[in-house]
Amino acid sequence: MTLQDSAEGNTVRITARVDYAVRAAVELAAVAPGALTCDRIATAQNIPSRFLQSILGDLQHARLVTSQRGREGGYRLALPPEEVSIARVMRIEQGFLAEVHGQRPEDVEYPGAAECLAAVWVAAREAYRRVLEEVTLADVVAGKLPGPVAELTALEEAWRSFSEPPGD
Repeated sequence: MTLQDSAEGNTVRITARVDYAVRAAVELAAVAPGALTCDRIATAQNIPSRFLQSILGDLQHARLVTSQRGREGGYRLALPPEEVSIARVMRIEQGFLAEVHGQRPEDVEYPGAAECLAAVWVAAREAYRRVLEEVTLADVVAGKLPGPVAELTALEEAWRSFSEPPGD
């Protein structure tokens, strides 16, 4: 997540790399404890294969994924899918879940009237963290989100951008 200044206000931005990493991990979770080749994952999720190879290397380096060569080879999760949160995968690809101008929210200092703003960024990160730490790869594969997360997705306004006018 990047908390960034923009014309529309602060936005949550999930990079293509993070999105691809999570989607690849979900594909591996769906076949766990089995394995998939990079090409199978790339095809299933419409991810450029060369980009995915780099991502799988990151996941392997972080010991979230293992690989095996040969006929029965491919990539597999190193942990059970119910033990891998979305946040864990995201941190491998982007580091912190929230940044303000490249810093952790708790390290940002503002002068004068904006002094309390760092606390807002910390609270926003915690809300984001509560969702991403709660949802596991197994939850996504099962299509069943944990209660508090499912409650958030049940809110009509959760599916609308603030730039869209509210429905009548």
